[in-house]
Amino acid sequence: MIRRVIGTAAIAVALVLPASAIAQGVPGGIEQGAREGERAAGPVGAVVGGTIGGVVGGVAGVLGVDQRPRFRHYVVEQHRPSYRYREEVRVGAVLPEAGVTYYEVPAEYGAPQYRYTVVNDRTVLVDPRTHRIVDVIE
Repeated sequence: MIRRVIGTAAIAVALVLPASAIAQGVPGGIEQGAREGERAAGPVGAVVGGTIGGVVGGVAGVLGVDQRPRFRHYVVEQHRPSYRYREEVRVGAVLPEAGVTYYEVPAEYGAPQYRYTVVNDRTVLVDPRTHRIVDVIE
């Protein structure tokens, strides 16, 4: 019985999830996948959806594969100062509210809900509400 429920949840989540998770990276993919999975198949769907959403979001990142080099080039051309951060610069790290300057992502990159900044000479996309890094642009 439990296998049947998990299987049904996985199928329901797989049908609903990919478009939203691809655009949001790992944290957004997990969150969106859990919400969609729970809506489609209850608590078990939330677990399955969160897992699938994290994987799908992690593979794609926030920006598309073809946009990443262009966006990185754009940021380099802007000559933004780099904020010195003592912790590891990684997806999921939370930056401080004060001392970091966050810049709008141009509309052409399709991520208007995020801001970008430069941390330890690395370009990162940040959720402006939580200051959580959602993507590191290499």
